[in-house]
Amino acid sequence: MLSPAYVGRRLAALVVVAVGVTIVVFFLIHLVPGDPARTLLGNRATDKAVATIHHEYGLDRPLSSQYWLFIDRLAHGNLGDSLFYRVPTTQLISERFGATLWLILYGTVLAVVLSVPLALIAASRRGGLRDQIVRVVPLVGLGMPSFWVGIILVLLLAVKARLFPVGGYGSGVGGHLSAMFLPALTVAVAMTPILVRSLRASLLDVLEADYITAARSKGLSEWRVVSAHALRNAAVSTVTVLGVNVAFLIGNTIVIEKVFALPGLGSLMIEAIFNRDFAVVQGLALVFAALVVLANLLTDLTYAALDPRVRLG
Repeated sequence: MLSPAYVGRRLAALVVVAVGVTIVVFFLIHLVPGDPARTLLGNRATDKAVATIHHEYGLDRPLSSQYWLFIDRLAHGNLGDSLFYRVPTTQLISERFGATLWLILYGTVLAVVLSVPLALIAASRRGGLRDQIVRVVPLVGLGMPSFWVGIILVLLLAVKARLFPVGGYGSGVGGHLSAMFLPALTVAVAMTPILVRSLRASLLDVLEADYITAARSKGLSEWRVVSAHALRNAAVSTVTVLGVNVAFLIGNTIVIEKVFALPGLGSLMIEAIFNRDFAVVQGLALVFAALVVLANLLTDLTYAALDPRVRLG
């Protein structure tokens, strides 16, 4: 189980990570060629107009002064104003956060739903035909880029079969489930092979334990032994693999959101980078860093829940 002190230290680590991210992102974004004021003004960019925008957003200050201004605003819960959209950055992030959260959670659930039965089938018939199929077929998905998988799913299931929307986020729970199915399936196709291989290997190790031999001696079927007695212990190590992949998925949403035209944080990040919208890029980097740390914390919580012997204090 997790002690309050451990949880507190992990949450404090979130603050440290956030500060580190602000430093890295702030100075890296200023290395990107181009002037955000001239990008915003376009053909209307005169020296006077550019200078006015620089002064309004503090871009005429030294970099160190701009950074401390950003930290001061952050301490008061203010991520600054978007240079391109002319609205608070927190408003933009809150409007786009729902689509990204749906994608992460929906994709993770689908990956687990697909991985657990496949791993059970493979482990219950080690070396058999079903085991070989389960081990080989998912690897095909692992070798395909996410954007290509997404495009193929759109062509087959949205354009030709017309079973799902081509893109968008939908409205209401039913609309989200339908519109987000293909993006979530794209995520699941990438994650499932890794989870299946990890869970299958863990199951095979657990199946050699003495208590499994005792369960078999009672006349239980192999499927019952694997699913009822071995799965929970085998899932402990796979939870760590799942947590790592979810953390990776948080940064990988940029590609998937662009393929399916999702109004999420990933697509907002691309727009902000192209528009040299410093405040939005910095705010999004903080959100992504926070999500990664929280994903790792939830992994630890699940790990402790599955294995009571684990003590994280």
